[in-house]
Amino acid sequence: MTFALDPRLAADTLPIGDLELSRTLLMNDARYPWLILVPRREGLSEIVELDAVDRVTLIDEIAAASALLRALPGVDKLNVGALGNVVKQLHVHVLGRAVGDPAWPGPVWGFGARQPYAPGATEAMIEKARAALGASWPL
Repeated sequence: MTFALDPRLAADTLPIGDLELSRTLLMNDARYPWLILVPRREGLSEIVELDAVDRVTLIDEIAAASALLRALPGVDKLNVGALGNVVKQLHVHVLGRAVGDPAWPGPVWGFGARQPYAPGATEAMIEKARAALGASWPL
């Protein structure tokens, strides 16, 4: 099987690049610095379905994405989750939260209307992420 990104993830995100295991995406919502890691393995919906090597790789990629977001100004807390209630394809959200952000202290999922990045801000965030994560590009 060939890896295919769920169309709902593709519609809400911007591509950053590929890491060893995961396609890395930027959620197109400027309210929160928000990355999504999608392991490039077909037919998986749960982390426990990854083999042992891929599970370790995913944790390392989550740690790298977390380090990137923690270094951004104003990030007070990280939220990391693999929900899959709407999009079944295995994917992990890694997002930076700030005390007093629009959804604080509640979850960001389903809170308010998404605010797309302004031109220029999108490219800056993607380039910063590519450099910090060593993401291969183009896809």
